[in-house]
Amino acid sequence: MSAHVTQSPSVAPHAAPLPLASADLMSLAALPAGDVLMSLGLGATGLTADAVTRLRAQFGPNHIAHEKPPTLLQLIWRGVANPFSAVLVVLAALSAVTGDVRTTVVISAMIVLSAVLRVVQEHRSHQAAAELTALVRTRASVVRAGSAKPVELLMDDLVPGDIVHVSAGDMMPADVRLLTAKDLFVSQSALTGESMPVEKDETPLSGAVAAGGAVDQRTLAFLGTSVVSGSATAVVLATGGRTMLGATAHGVAGKRPPTSFDRGVASVSWLLIRFMLVLAPLVFVINGVTKGNWVEAFLFSLAVAVGLTPELLPMIVTVNLAKGAVAMAKKKTVVKRLEAIQNFGAMDVLCTDKTGTLTQDKIALLRHVDARGRSDDRVLHLAWINSALQTGLRNLLDHAVLDYHEAGGHPQEPSRERKVDEIPWDFTRKCMSVVVEIAPGTHELVCKGALEEILDRCSAVADGASSVPLGDGERTAALALVESMNSDGLRVVAVAWRDFPARSGAYTVADETGLTLAGYLCFLDPPKESARAALAALAAQGVRVVVLTGDGDVVTRRVCHEVGLPPGRVALGAQIEALDDAALGALAEEVAVFAKLSPPQKAHIIRALRLRGHTVGFMGDGINDAGALKEADVGISVDTAVDIAKESADIILLEKSLLVLSAGVTEGRTIFGNIMKYIKMTASSNFGNVFSMVIASAFLPFLPMLPIQLLVQNLLYDFSQTTIPFDRMDAEYLAVPRRWEATDIGRFMRWIGPVSSLFDVFTFALLWYVIGARTPAQASLFQSGWFIEGLLSQTLIVHMIRTTKVPFIESRAAWPVLAMTGVVMAVGLVLPFTPAGAYLGMQPLPGVFMGWLVALLLGYAVLTQLIKRVYIHRLATWL
Repeated sequence: MSAHVTQSPSVAPHAAPLPLASADLMSLAALPAGDVLMSLGLGATGLTADAVTRLRAQFGPNHIAHEKPPTLLQLIWRGVANPFSAVLVVLAALSAVTGDVRTTVVISAMIVLSAVLRVVQEHRSHQAAAELTALVRTRASVVRAGSAKPVELLMDDLVPGDIVHVSAGDMMPADVRLLTAKDLFVSQSALTGESMPVEKDETPLSGAVAAGGAVDQRTLAFLGTSVVSGSATAVVLATGGRTMLGATAHGVAGKRPPTSFDRGVASVSWLLIRFMLVLAPLVFVINGVTKGNWVEAFLFSLAVAVGLTPELLPMIVTVNLAKGAVAMAKKKTVVKRLEAIQNFGAMDVLCTDKTGTLTQDKIALLRHVDARGRSDDRVLHLAWINSALQTGLRNLLDHAVLDYHEAGGHPQEPSRERKVDEIPWDFTRKCMSVVVEIAPGTHELVCKGALEEILDRCSAVADGASSVPLGDGERTAALALVESMNSDGLRVVAVAWRDFPARSGAYTVADETGLTLAGYLCFLDPPKESARAALAALAAQGVRVVVLTGDGDVVTRRVCHEVGLPPGRVALGAQIEALDDAALGALAEEVAVFAKLSPPQKAHIIRALRLRGHTVGFMGDGINDAGALKEADVGISVDTAVDIAKESADIILLEKSLLVLSAGVTEGRTIFGNIMKYIKMTASSNFGNVFSMVIASAFLPFLPMLPIQLLVQNLLYDFSQTTIPFDRMDAEYLAVPRRWEATDIGRFMRWIGPVSSLFDVFTFALLWYVIGARTPAQASLFQSGWFIEGLLSQTLIVHMIRTTKVPFIESRAAWPVLAMTGVVMAVGLVLPFTPAGAYLGMQPLPGVFMGWLVALLLGYAVLTQLIKRVYIHRLATWL
């Protein structure tokens, strides 16, 4: 729904608008531009402060239904609303029905443990992200009453009736009706899915509404669309949830397709649940048949089901991601999507723009020369006119020209020129023009842009006070001069002009012909001091850097040499235009630098690399980077980027440095590794425990462990794993990209799981033959012995699986892991000797058992290490 102000005797300009019906919106689209403000009861000077206050109270902030941080209640619900918690809730309910209070309490404690840890960490991550996101908010240029010129306001502060200015690179800040427009092209892909920009104008077609809906009207533009080129002034009709995008986003905010990692975790989760659903009934039947006590068998099978449920998996995944987001926040990095951190770990190709990433993003104007290479003040004067009087998006080169002017470097005041028109920059022409009146009856078009594109538009070359035709010889000389300056690391922009008799009509691209080449501006953008170290760090991590730039190949090649990135062969945009995905992908495997690219070509290169199985990141901050940011697995932008780039990115850096990306890669791989630790520990441990349960249930005349003992053992084991997200990863693991391999889980279970079963059987034999626990009267002794051995071996496996090296000697876990596993093992050893142990049905064990226990655990560790070496040797993988 939109908003407007009706014109009536009692309604003054700037009054609060009323909601528009759809038909009224279409009527506004059909009105002549000069009648729009009048029909709305608004003035050209903008809203007053009082009107803004009333409108904001009526319509609220200019927000749409973006994914909002969850409330505490939502976090708690998400902490318990997962398949594993659901299984535990059902098991707790069954225990309560059977009157087993102790089992019910223990299962409930497991649910609370998992939920509390998840809620606390996720809340921390959302707080950190919110604090940083406040620094990256989008602004709009707004005309308000009492201001001599447009003011920059947060987009959130816009209200219906505001008058806004937009230009290339801006996000449309609301649903608007255009009042003026100049060569305005808008990308509406966010609303319509159309990839091609559409032309917008303030004048309706034939004075009537065009066919189609509101989005098809050339005089209307909508929140969420972006300005590709040109500029415009417009009046805001609707904000926030009343916009077209707001109405659409309300139903879909927060939804996203699952990543391969999400699907992998889900597949393992349901595999283990199915495993439990099959084997728990099997244990129930075996114990019921062999021991005749079906109630006891049922309670024991419930405990087995709990032991087979990886209830900590959602918590481990969430805490890892949340911890990663907090760690990235400390490095001044806003993670817009937690899941994007996972892709950092898998990223093996980083595509990046050159300017501001490899270079300092601080360009200085060093020289202004004529076409012969001589210093020329007229070239500087023309450049100042072009940069100072344009209304489009000023780039770094424009700012360098203006800074040079403010520093007193130019010799004459250009205030005598009056701006008449402009032809905005676009990425096809690679130039922009400003038209000024230099004398009564005379207009001058000043064009500034890339050398080849300017030369194609020139017919003459300035030579002192005269000019000569631009022939092949002059063109060759111009190219040679600029190439010489490029080889010195200078970026060169050409400046040209043409005089016209004064006219009232608009100037267009067709007028950018027959120009006279005035000369060149020479800029320097020195490499970042951190670039060489950052590229070396990324290379050491197995991340290949590919430079995608719209700049020329000579400048790009020199910058790459200075930062230690051998450019080798440089591919140009014209050379790849006709290549299909397969051919371009093959070329991108060999070429590290692509120059003179158009925006679609950047996105095409990224798509081609992804089709070859690479996980691709892209770092960019310009209008021409939005498509590539969306195409990449990880889109990275900076807080100084244009609006559309920030909206397209997954991650926003508050410091534009590759060193931050290297830290992100390390964080992503650490997160992935710690999640895989838990999955493989749980999968292999559960797989081995099932065999042990089946064997013990089939051959013992009593339960191998009481249900409450099994539950306490599982609860203690869960405690030992809660610190896994805080563990470190070996340097060797962090050195290469990591991605999800679903087939590896089942193979790992089959290799490692039986080892624990083997030593469980050794423990059964020890308790049966050496300790003499063979009768139901001695069941408590047997159960106490297996409780200790099972808990200690499960806890020990945390250290065995977490590294490819020899644990404790070659690789030591982080102190939280060491402390928690040590505490759990100590509690397990002491528990049978305490009143709490007696309450759980345990009894003290003889000293001889403790001696054998040490031997069993050492044997278990040695055999696991040997099998680990064989596994790694044969399969070249571990975690």
